Amino acid sequence: MRLNTFTDYSLRVLMYLGTDLDRLATIAEIALAHGISENHLMKVVQELGRGQYVETIRGRGGGMRLARPAGEIVVGEVVRYTEADLALAECFTPTSQCRIQPACQLKAILEEALTAMFLVLDSYTLADLLIQPSRFPWLAGPHPVVPIRPESER
Repeated sequence: MRLNTFTDYSLRVLMYLGTDLDRLATIAEIALAHGISENHLMKVVQELGRGQYVETIRGRGGGMRLARPAGEIVVGEVVRYTEADLALAECFTPTSQCRIQPACQLKAILEEALTAMFLVLDSYTLADLLIQPSRFPWLAGPHPVVPIRPESER
């Protein structure tokens, strides 16, 4: 299983915001720090706002910050919120046409694996991801003048 890009970017935004709680961050600076398109991040931030993970402040001097303490943001909860489809195989869908489904044990095994994954993810918070914030490159100093190419252009 691979997390979708939206989930990846959501976790990156939350981690960025969690490293410096004393100021508001902007989409532009997060995009630059991660080499991600600002347009992609706008959608991510809007959804994180709807999910009450991020608080946005409009106007001059505005930006965004975590809507609640990092220790209250559970990684598994964020993944469930941002992943559009956790169906690991066709048999997970209500319209499954799998002919061997009545005799197959794959669905049960994959469900067990998914449950185990979320047991682990649910045992961590955003604060756990930020144990060594000094190791994050955007905290080391000013961002490079030359913008990093977005991942989609690499």
